[in-house]
Amino acid sequence: MVKLRLKRCGRKQRAIYRIVAIDVRSRREGRDLRKVGFYDPINNQTYSNVPAILYFLEKGAQPTGTVYDIFRKADLFKEKISSSV
Repeated sequence: MVKLRLKRCGRKQRAIYRIVAIDVRSRREGRDLRKVGFYDPINNQTYSNVPAILYFLEKGAQPTGTVYDIFRKADLFKEKISSSV
């Protein structure tokens, strides 16, 4: 099973997270299938590769709770609804 979850990057006290598609059995810093975006909680910036995210969601990937909240704030699910119509 594939999940969309956060992978920690950056330096000490200055975390930046990549949003990645990764196998459930992998650890947090493990090998990912594909990088689909990033999230900077300090500057509150988000970048999302929308076609890649929609591809993984259509294939059955489940976002974690935090990633789901990031996508909801970025109105990604509105794009998913409009693209399926």
